[in-house]
Amino acid sequence: MLTAGDIMTTEIHTVHQDTEIKALAKMFVEHNVNAMPVVDDDGELVGMVTQTDLVEQDKPLHIPTVISLFDWVIYLESPKKFMEEVRKVTARKVNEICSKDVVTCTRDTPVAMVASLMVDNKVHLVPVIADGRIAGVVARLDIIRTMGE
Repeated sequence: MLTAGDIMTTEIHTVHQDTEIKALAKMFVEHNVNAMPVVDDDGELVGMVTQTDLVEQDKPLHIPTVISLFDWVIYLESPKKFMEEVRKVTARKVNEICSKDVVTCTRDTPVAMVASLMVDNKVHLVPVIADGRIAGVVARLDIIRTMGE
């Protein structure tokens, strides 16, 4: 049975959480990747950033619909969601746009389970953690390669 350790890519392109958005865009182009693990000063995994996170900065901001009734303002949509959109659109550093809830696996995780993690969590890249550090990553293409062998 194949495991994540058997198919993972060990040449990992990470990005520091304090990296400027412009530098991140250049890194995506330079490394030709769709997602990168985000690390802190100690090299610990703190998030995941994707090209989609970056592209979302350019989408138009949707102003929520409100009803004014006397002195009350009633939001017809979630003000929390609106504030999250504002935060992402105005972000200047990677840690402001990255996902903090990262799906990970270990070297011993079966490939079928990694595929299930990807599908269930709608992610395209799963970091492989060993001894608290990123040992590699499993991308969709890594799993697809195993199907052709």
